Amino acid sequence: MADAHDDPGHITWGWKDSALGKRQWYYAKVLRRKATLISLEIAPYFYALSENYGSPTEDHIIAYQAGRLTLEAKQIYDVILEKGPLHTIELRRAARLTNKGSDAIFSRALDVLQADFKVLPVGVAEAGSWHYSFIYDLTARHYPNLPQKAQQISEAEARQKLLELYFAAVGAAQLRDVLRLFGWSSELSQRALTRLVNGGQLTGGLTWPNQPGEWFALSALEQASAH
Repeated sequence: MADAHDDPGHITWGWKDSALGKRQWYYAKVLRRKATLISLEIAPYFYALSENYGSPTEDHIIAYQAGRLTLEAKQIYDVILEKGPLHTIELRRAARLTNKGSDAIFSRALDVLQADFKVLPVGVAEAGSWHYSFIYDLTARHYPNLPQKAQQISEAEARQKLLELYFAAVGAAQLRDVLRLFGWSSELSQRALTRLVNGGQLTGGLTWPNQPGEWFALSALEQASAH
């Protein structure tokens, strides 16, 4: 980890931490359950694909009863719902996940809750042995307008928008790349790619030297390479 005050990594880390909670962008472990920065304009498209249906006090219970949320994740969510924003040390204690064997379970539960847009870091507290601990709050409470904006977006529209942004960034990719990044099912991913091909945004059926399988590319990029 960067520790020199003039190190670019240290500066970037500090900038990110100082901006938490200021609602300048959405930050949480989302794509591949890794730290992800998302613009507030695009966040509703991600939220539209989450298992949140408009009731922050009930959605996690439904997910738990259906077996899609672990007991530990439910406990963490319930604590934040009841007590408000908490840093990880307080959160573990209140959720009764403080024994050594629960370290990985706690981290995994937090990752799941973040990936499904249920909780997110909103600040940093000087707590714990490292004097550095994220403060977590409910996504729907920190961004109260996000659920309403997401309700206006269908799942198909959300996947199409996110794929358009993805291909605008990478130019060309395969189905497996989409699956790896977004975690969608193969069927839903293929359907979204087909819509973009039919709409003219992407060109499918492409090949790449020494790379097996079908490639998809921005139509404008593919047309430019043809001339």
